[in-house]
Amino acid sequence: MTQPFDLPHFYMPYPARLNPHVDEARAHSTEWARAMGMLEGSGIWEQSDLDAHDYGLLCAYTHPDCDAPALSLITDWYVWVFFFDDHFLEIFKRTQDREGGKAYLDRLPLFMPLDLGTAVPAPENPVEAGLADLWARTVPSMSPDWRRRFAVATEHLLNESLWELSNINEGRIANPVEYIEMRRKVGGAPWSAGLVEYATAEVPGRVATSRPLRVLMETFADAVHLRNDLFSYQREVEEEGENSNGVLVLETFFGCGTQEAADAVNDILTSRLHQFEHTAFTEVPALALDRGLTPDELAAVAAYTKGLQDWQSGGHEWHMRSSRYMNENARSRQRPFGLSGLGTSAADVRGLLADAGAMGAPPTPFRQRGRLRVYSHLPFQQVGPSLIPDLHMPYEVELSPHLDGARSRLTPWMHRMGMLQEGVWDEDKLAAYDLPLCASGLDPDASPEALDLSSQWLSWGTYGDDYYPLVFGHRRDLAAARLCTERLSSCMPLDGAEFPVPANGMERGLIDLWARTTAGMTPEQRRSLRAAVDDMTESWVWELSNQLQNRIPDPVDYLEMRRATFGADLTKNLCRMGHGPAVPPEVYRSGTVRALENAAIDYAMLVNDVFSYQKEIEYEGEIHNALLVVQNFFGCDYPTAVRIVGDLMNQRMEQFQHVAARELPVLFDDFALSQEAREVMDGYVADLRNYMAAILNWHRNCRRYGADDLARRFHGFVPDLASAVTLRPAPVAR
Repeated sequence: MTQPFDLPHFYMPYPARLNPHVDEARAHSTEWARAMGMLEGSGIWEQSDLDAHDYGLLCAYTHPDCDAPALSLITDWYVWVFFFDDHFLEIFKRTQDREGGKAYLDRLPLFMPLDLGTAVPAPENPVEAGLADLWARTVPSMSPDWRRRFAVATEHLLNESLWELSNINEGRIANPVEYIEMRRKVGGAPWSAGLVEYATAEVPGRVATSRPLRVLMETFADAVHLRNDLFSYQREVEEEGENSNGVLVLETFFGCGTQEAADAVNDILTSRLHQFEHTAFTEVPALALDRGLTPDELAAVAAYTKGLQDWQSGGHEWHMRSSRYMNENARSRQRPFGLSGLGTSAADVRGLLADAGAMGAPPTPFRQRGRLRVYSHLPFQQVGPSLIPDLHMPYEVELSPHLDGARSRLTPWMHRMGMLQEGVWDEDKLAAYDLPLCASGLDPDASPEALDLSSQWLSWGTYGDDYYPLVFGHRRDLAAARLCTERLSSCMPLDGAEFPVPANGMERGLIDLWARTTAGMTPEQRRSLRAAVDDMTESWVWELSNQLQNRIPDPVDYLEMRRATFGADLTKNLCRMGHGPAVPPEVYRSGTVRALENAAIDYAMLVNDVFSYQKEIEYEGEIHNALLVVQNFFGCDYPTAVRIVGDLMNQRMEQFQHVAARELPVLFDDFALSQEAREVMDGYVADLRNYMAAILNWHRNCRRYGADDLARRFHGFVPDLASAVTLRPAPVAR
């Protein structure tokens, strides 16, 4: 069969190495699979299938340094997960049996008890038998923290198969952002990262969920999945009728040919590997210093990081050898100068130089121009008035009747807090920015007091968004920004602790807002809200760090961190405050609700990027703007970037509508929600509709982003302001 595209040049700087216990792992996994009922008689695999796939070779390449027992156990896990994938495909995907698939998946967590003393049901199929055996053999040597994280990753891998099944049933192809997010769960690489810990070293629990460790895992996952999409396109799309494949997703989004889409997928893959390296060499050492990691903890993080690198190179080598994938001519394309043999897939010197920017790849609309390009942006370029794409907004904005009162009461509050005396804002800017207009659309039914509180959160956060770059960015003072962020966190005490003495307007404003907002909250709600604010303020430090390096972010990292800089989690916490116990926490944690929220948040934050382009690029020398990220990554001009971002925004709106209309009702039935809970969730959907409509309306009507407003009000920095604090609420204007 003719391949649908030529495999691209893959960036792979780490040579693959083979574990010497490979034959033992092969033999053991074959006997284990037969004992679990996965071979003869299963209707899924025969011995010849298992031999051809050669999961022993996969694990020997991806875990080259572990001992024989560990390698055999890990190989059994991979045999199990690939058998599950094929089993679910044959039994439920091909028959489009969602109800049966859900019942099947609902039983599997029962075989992963955190306490091994808990009894498990009798297995009813090879997947259940294999999971019960593997869990009992694996978790005794791992901590409770690892068990929880690995169980969650396994459940995501299993449960999000329903998302794939639903899309197949509807003939629906995901948008690129949705696909990356969901592929992490259903693709299993976070699960693989847990097995890397088993094979190398368990990461310290106190940093396991930190941004650097999270980014290492997510970039690892994205690279693994996108590489798999390239090798498996022919089998999945042409033979199995799958529509969950990155190449197909980009073909559909851009309306381009398969080869162009494959090249674009490889560019994203390469960018994610670059992000992995950047995080490992810059953010992880900073985390170690900040958290005071011990030598043993540092060694564990280093071993884990190296294990993820080994998995990348070994997984690539296996894809080029396994009969499961499209890999014709992959070897000759990857190995220059006649080289062959183990490890030589990384020996393409010309390719490595081209990737670094020393040699340019042939120019195409989808060709990333190299690693060095992200550091080469010339700030303060004259770009002219922001271009606004044709944006789909199906919801009408409704404004509170208390808007004028909120406007009149905001200025005195800002004065009392001291935020109009620090040189960043004055009364003219506050009036021009008109944050009560935004608050009025976000909650048109709010009482005057609630509208004041919302307006003040928005003003405080937007002020902070201006404050950080003006005060710290021009001074290049990252240490002061970190200290500022720590002090802000102390302004949100938990469990009745006293407030610190405020040092400036930002701290005074946050203390006031925190006291009034959390007065009726439970301890858990306070912790969640504080974590949301901390994530936001820490993300501002991330922006400053990139700014000091003049580094345009990786596209995926940018979009995900932009939610933090925009205050997305804070928005969600404030919206959910009145929901009460009717809605179980598991509903909010579901992939369906998170997809709904992220689609709305992405639409809103990209509205801000579109309207603020001239302000940020021409007047502020910013690099954190989606339009600039797209121009840099795809090597396109500004109008083209506007079209791409506009298309993405409209598809995120379509996804929001799809989830609300099609997926939420199924989720409600899956959780057997009460009528009260369904009404609460319907209200939450209405809140998110208001959120998107209000933010678009505010950007169109405030006087923060227009060319004339920028020329009249802009100033570059505040040279003499000593201390600093920042926060950003719901939608934070940039």
